Amino acid sequence: MYYQRILIATDGSTLSEKAVDHGLALAELSGATAIALKVVPRYPRSYFEGGMAVELADVKRIEQQWNDAAQALVDAVQARGKARGITVKAVVSKSDLVAEAIIAAAKKHKADLIVMASHGRKGVKRMLMGSETQHVLTHSHIPVLVLR
Repeated sequence: MYYQRILIATDGSTLSEKAVDHGLALAELSGATAIALKVVPRYPRSYFEGGMAVELADVKRIEQQWNDAAQALVDAVQARGKARGITVKAVVSKSDLVAEAIIAAAKKHKADLIVMASHGRKGVKRMLMGSETQHVLTHSHIPVLVLR
């Protein structure tokens, strides 16, 4: 089976770069289009989290910085794909629910494969924080390739 559209989720980490490399290689081998996705969280605005209150202008500035960094990340993946003759669509999604955003983007762009890294949380951190990769694996109806 050959893939036509491969969604590559990245967060810029070393491990997700491995997923980007494999996703682009699969796209090249199968002649698929790739969708490079970075999910950007919204800035927490709760006064009950123990942090200092932040001015709205500062929140907007921080969110813009995060968005600009995310756009630069997916643009770099797009350039790497272009250098290999692969069509790559660069997508930035804003959501606090990373796994759901990945699944929604895969559906929206009609991806037939999701490629992402396993961040390998273990023990208490995994129990407390959960795993975005695990959530995608258990909730996606689209095949998922996880790289470690």
